Amino acid sequence: MDVISIIIGIVVGAGVGIGLTIAFLKKGIESKSKQIIDEAKAEAEVQRKEKLIQAKEKFLQLKEEHEKIINERTRKVTNLENSAKQKSDAASKQLEEVKRKEAEITKIKANLSHQLEIVTAKEEELEKNHRKQVESLEKIAGITADEAKSQLVEALKEEAKTNALAHIKDIVEEAKINANKEARKIVVQTIQRVATEQAIENSVSVFNIDGDEVKGRIIGREGRNIRALEAATGVEIIVDDTPEAIILSCFDPVRREIARLSLHQLVTDGRIHPARIEEVVKKTQKQIEDEIIEIGKRTTIDLGIHGLHPELIRMVGRMKYRSSYGQNLLQHSREVANLCATMASELGLNPKLAKRAGLLHDIGKVPDEDPELPHAILGMKIAEKYNEKPDICNAIGAHHDEIEMTTLISPIVQVCDAISGARPGARREVMESYIKRIKELENIGMTYPGVEQAYAIQAGRELRVIVESGKVTDTQADTISFELAQKIQTEMTYPGQVKVTVIREKRAVNYAK
Repeated sequence: MDVISIIIGIVVGAGVGIGLTIAFLKKGIESKSKQIIDEAKAEAEVQRKEKLIQAKEKFLQLKEEHEKIINERTRKVTNLENSAKQKSDAASKQLEEVKRKEAEITKIKANLSHQLEIVTAKEEELEKNHRKQVESLEKIAGITADEAKSQLVEALKEEAKTNALAHIKDIVEEAKINANKEARKIVVQTIQRVATEQAIENSVSVFNIDGDEVKGRIIGREGRNIRALEAATGVEIIVDDTPEAIILSCFDPVRREIARLSLHQLVTDGRIHPARIEEVVKKTQKQIEDEIIEIGKRTTIDLGIHGLHPELIRMVGRMKYRSSYGQNLLQHSREVANLCATMASELGLNPKLAKRAGLLHDIGKVPDEDPELPHAILGMKIAEKYNEKPDICNAIGAHHDEIEMTTLISPIVQVCDAISGARPGARREVMESYIKRIKELENIGMTYPGVEQAYAIQAGRELRVIVESGKVTDTQADTISFELAQKIQTEMTYPGQVKVTVIREKRAVNYAK
């Protein structure tokens, strides 16, 4: 019984302790919760106040910016209103000025109308007086006014024609006096400053050999070697009785050079047969092509010409193996290029552009193909193809007057081409064409009435025409000289210039018997 009471007491005590503990913990938790809630409320209140302050600051900032924008727009509107007002005032003043001037113009018109009426009346009166005077003069002279006018016009025509010819002569002489000195100075200086060479090119080459036994080896069994060589090179090989020499004949200097070098290599090597000939010729062709390109590059470097298309450089190199009237084409082109640069410098033009045009002016003589076009036009098309400047293309195409000259460089190239070709020793002209040109000059001189004799002298550089003094007057002699020069210029092709001299003399002959 006592044990049970003790156990019950212990249990009751434990329950009471637990209850008290729970009550105490509950009270502590409620106190802690209340504290946390109060702190949260306080913090929320603080954040609310901060947000409110930030919102007010933002509002004040936006308000200030808005007021600035409004003030700026107000200022601009005010300025525009002031400007509009000023323009309106100015327009009003201008309108008043226009009205005032209109009034003045109206007054002037009225005065002019009055004066015009007065002038018209006076003109009518003068016309009546003029008619009376004309009628009086017609009665006195015995001819009408129209007849007198016709006679006067015919007389004035003859006088004007004579005066015009004399005036033209004076102008031409004056121009010659003023221009010849400077022109002669420029041309002479240009020629003197450029080195020249004599013409030596022709259509055959001579290949020297050590002995006549080499001729048999070149000909080969039944002529197979020489036939193979001619077929491979396109050159006619002439083996005759000339001692220690073989003649290579071809109009293309490049082919002749290939044949000469190939023969030299074959003779030096000693192996001469068709297969070896073809091999050597191909190798030589490649060497010549490389040499042509190298010559073109060296020429452009020597002349200071840059940016030339590789194909044009190759064509410049090919000029070394071409000739014109016996004048080497590359030397001629180099000479023209230097002449053009010198003359362009004297005239204040671009010397580099002139030099480039001078070098390329005969590029149409060395194309790979041979179209039926004048070499000047062909050269112009080639230059256009490789993007040369229009000034250079025009100078190339116009240096023989095939097209119209449109730049100042074109006449320079034409003149320098004539200087290079016409200088002594530059060319060997074919005798037949020379005689034909001389006869054509004399025939043109004999076409005019009153011409007694015509002689072409100084290698066709001067035409002297002798006229009959009884049929041709001094004035008509001047006219014949001028017209002859124009006709020769338009109908003939010649290097340099042709001087036309008309001679008229009066001879009185009597015999004493």
